[in-house]
Amino acid sequence: MKDIRRKVRRTQTIVPFGVGGIIDLRGESFVAADTRSWARSAEPVDSPRLAAKLRVDGFRSAPVIPAGKAAYTSRNGPTYVRFPKWLFCPVCRAMAFWKTSLEEKDRIPTCGRCPGRPKLAPMRFIQVCRAGHLADINWFRWAHSASERHDQRQCRSGQLRFLATPESSGLEALHVVCETCHARRDLAEISHKSVLRRLGMNCRGTHPWQDETDEPVSCEETPQAVQRGAANVYFPVVHSAIDIPAPSGPSEHDPATQAVVNSSFWPNYRDHYGSPIADHFRAIIAAESGVSEEVVEAIGRRTSEQGTPSSPFGSDEHLSIAEWAAFSVPESVPGSKTFSVRRTRLDVDSTAPLSMQELDKTVASVVVADKVREVRALEGFSRYEPHSGDNDEGGRLVSVDTARRAKWLPAVETYGEGIFVSLDEDRVSAWERLEPVRLWTRRIERDLDASFKVDRLRDKSGPVLLPRFVMLHTLAHHFIRQLSYDSGYNAASLRERVYARSHPTDSTYPPQAGVFIYTAAGDAEGTLGGLVRQGRPPYLGETLTRLLESAQWCSQDPLCADSTGRSLANLNRAACHACTLLPETCCEIDNSLLDRTLLIGDNEVPGFFQEVLRAALLESAEAVEGS
Repeated sequence: MKDIRRKVRRTQTIVPFGVGGIIDLRGESFVAADTRSWARSAEPVDSPRLAAKLRVDGFRSAPVIPAGKAAYTSRNGPTYVRFPKWLFCPVCRAMAFWKTSLEEKDRIPTCGRCPGRPKLAPMRFIQVCRAGHLADINWFRWAHSASERHDQRQCRSGQLRFLATPESSGLEALHVVCETCHARRDLAEISHKSVLRRLGMNCRGTHPWQDETDEPVSCEETPQAVQRGAANVYFPVVHSAIDIPAPSGPSEHDPATQAVVNSSFWPNYRDHYGSPIADHFRAIIAAESGVSEEVVEAIGRRTSEQGTPSSPFGSDEHLSIAEWAAFSVPESVPGSKTFSVRRTRLDVDSTAPLSMQELDKTVASVVVADKVREVRALEGFSRYEPHSGDNDEGGRLVSVDTARRAKWLPAVETYGEGIFVSLDEDRVSAWERLEPVRLWTRRIERDLDASFKVDRLRDKSGPVLLPRFVMLHTLAHHFIRQLSYDSGYNAASLRERVYARSHPTDSTYPPQAGVFIYTAAGDAEGTLGGLVRQGRPPYLGETLTRLLESAQWCSQDPLCADSTGRSLANLNRAACHACTLLPETCCEIDNSLLDRTLLIGDNEVPGFFQEVLRAALLESAEAVEGS
C-alpha cells in the first residue's frame, strides 16, 4: 500500500484481505485489487501437487516489505484501492465522492469545510451482486427517490449530506439529504431485497479496482445493499495442501527391500494393496523377510505410487491419499526442511486406568510432526452467497484475475508442527455398521444434499457422507479447543485436516480414519514446540480424555444436545458456539457437519468413544467414594 502505516501481514493477503476483500485501517476502507496489480517481484511458492489440482502454472506470494521502506512498499506491494468512494465528514456531515486523482501520498481524505480538517469516514452501505460485483450505492439517486416534487426529481447538481436525527433510532434516524433541493430519504428500506433495482440502480458489472480501460460487463443480477463489514460481502475460495516429499522408491541395493520384493507373496500383496486382504499378505511377508510390517507397508506404498506415475493429482481425493499415506507410514526425508515426522504412542500398559486402556484400543497410531509446511492458495471469491461449485444456487466464482484466465494464484506458505492421530479401522468399521449410527448419519446427509454447499462439502467428505467423517470432524474441533488450553497456542492459530473421505466403490484406495491438527499462523517457522510436546506420552492420552469429558456437556444443553438441525442449512446437530464451533480459520468446511452425539453417544445413538467415557466416569465415581 502507498502509506507505510497501512500494513497487512503476508498471510492476510490470502485470507481475509485477499483479492476482493475489504480491509479497514484506522478509519479508512480499502479493497484488494486483482493480481494484475501484483509486482513481478512477487516471490514464487512451490507446490506441484496443489498446482496440478487447481490447473495453474504456479503460485506467488506477496514480498515481505523491509521495515521503514515506504518507497519499496509502493513499488512492490499488492495494490489496495480506496472503497467505498463515497465519504462523509463526521462534523458537518457533508458527503463527497472521492476520486483517485484526489489521492495524495501519505495523506488521508479530509473535509475542506471544517476547521481542523477532520478525517472523512466511509459510508456504511455498499452494493454487491451474486456475480461478484462490488460498487458504491448511487446516493444521489437514493436521496431523490422518495420525492414527489417535480423540481426535486429534476435536480442534477445537489450537494449531499448524511444526517442523523435524534427523534428516532435505527436506520430510520439516518437520512441522505440534498442541500440544493432539500430532497431526502432515510435508510429504513436500504436492506430490503431488490430495493435498488426498483429505484433503477442496476448492477454496473464492475469491480472497484477497474479503470476506464476496462470495459464493464453486462450483469443481469439484482444488486443488494449490504453493510460494508457484513459477512456476505466476501467469501474467499481457498485451497491448501501439506507439503509431502515425493517417494524415493525402493533401492535395488537395499537388502530389506530385496527381501520383501523377492517374497513369493509380494505379487499378491502388490495386486491387493489398499484392500483388507493386503493386511494378511503384509504380515506373512514381514515374518518371512525378517522386517517389520511398517517397512513392508512403506515399500508397498512407494511401489504403488511409482507404478502409476500418470495418476493426476487433480482432486482433493488424491491430495488426501498422499497425505494419509505419508502420516500412516511416517518417514522423514533426511535433510528435509519442510517435513519431519516420527511415530509415538499413548504408552499405555496393563497398570494404566481402564479409561486409558479403552482409549488405547481405539487409537491405531500417533505421529508427531516436528516440521510441516502448508501452502494455502486463493482461487477466487464470491459475494452475497458462498460459491458452491457446479450448484447454480450459490454465488458466482470470481477469479483472482478478472481480465483473463489466471495462470498463477496468490499463495502463502506456513511452517509449523502438528499431531496426527489415526483410529483403529476395525473398530471404526464395526461402529459404522450399527443401524442407529447409519440412520442418524443418513438424516444429516439428506440435509447436505439439499444444501447449496453440497458440491463443496462433497469435495471433502467424498461421494458418501460416512459416520466417521462427522465423528472425526467433531473430534478435531474438540481436539483444537482442548489444545488451546494445553499447548500454549490459541485456537485461531491451529488448523485441522480430517482424513475420513469415502471413495468410489470400484476404487482400491485404503480407508481413512484420522485427524491432523497443526499450527498455521506463522510466517516463517511458526512453531513453539507445544503441539509436539502434547503429542507425547503421557500428555496426549490426558488431552484426549479431557476433550471427551468436556464434549459431554454444553452450556446450551438440552437445546444443543437435542437439536435436530443447527447452523446454516441444518448441517450440524449437537454442536454450537458454546461447545464445538471454532474460528473460521481453523475449519476446512465452514463449521459444518458437526455432531457431538456421534462422538460421545446418547440414549438413541452409540458414540464411538462411548466405552472410553463410561470407564472414565466409573473411575471418577470410585475416586469420589474412596475419598
